[in-house]
Amino acid sequence: MKRKGVGFSLPVTVVMLVIGFIYFSSVFTFIDRWFSLTSSPGVANAAAFTALALMCVYNYSIAVFRDPGRVSLNYMPDVEDPESPVHEIKRKGGDLRYCQKCSHFKPPRAHHCRVCKRCVLRMDHHCIWINNCVGHTNYKVFFVFVVYAMTACVYSLVLLVGSLTVEPQDEEEEMGSYLRTIYVLSAFLLIPLSIALGVLLGWHIYLILQNKTTIEYHEGVRAMWLAEKGGQVYKHPYDIGAYENLTLILGPNILSWLCPTSRHIGSGLRFRTAFDSVPASSETKS
Repeated sequence: MKRKGVGFSLPVTVVMLVIGFIYFSSVFTFIDRWFSLTSSPGVANAAAFTALALMCVYNYSIAVFRDPGRVSLNYMPDVEDPESPVHEIKRKGGDLRYCQKCSHFKPPRAHHCRVCKRCVLRMDHHCIWINNCVGHTNYKVFFVFVVYAMTACVYSLVLLVGSLTVEPQDEEEEMGSYLRTIYVLSAFLLIPLSIALGVLLGWHIYLILQNKTTIEYHEGVRAMWLAEKGGQVYKHPYDIGAYENLTLILGPNILSWLCPTSRHIGSGLRFRTAFDSVPASSETKS
């Protein structure tokens, strides 16, 4: 996979600082107070939370640095391809999809990003928190990061609440102001983060089950309205069934769904649709 250029980003720096703060407060304050890091439960919880934090950082790093998928400058749609479906043609005037800003044709599901100033394959959205577009090659790893991040936040909240049930010792009473600051800051971060990440995770689970991007969802709302106005029923062309949609995004092996693997995603130039008579195996393999 290609990697995009590296540059300083304040939002990315903030995310890494938040991850670091939540990790150290969870392990060295909450777990240590609740179980003690010298006990077996303390070591087990510290090891589990460390593994979770490492997966968060690893997947986040890939989402930040991996190129989301760029449209080649020499890309040219094959207008004579008999298997080229009609829904790959823009409805407006029936013209092929052409980007006026990039001055070249673009494949289905690709969109121009005004921030990155280029067309992105299967673009979902531009995310300021990763300073990158979420697109064809990094969508799965972005989703997996959200899963691990939400799990870590909920886990940390449980540890926070559990550690509050422990009676303070003499040395802890002397550090009362410091501990209160840690607990207040942690609660201030963890509660809204857990809610926001939970909503974001639920939204992307819905999109994956429908095989839609965020952009396609908003386009589909208008398409549905126009279809109903014309007495027709709109169906998202890329929805091929919930389980098939899941495997197209997360991979055919359920054991690798939460791993940052992406060998199954294909080129990003053609996608299986509900109108295909025979599933194209080449679309699910690179």
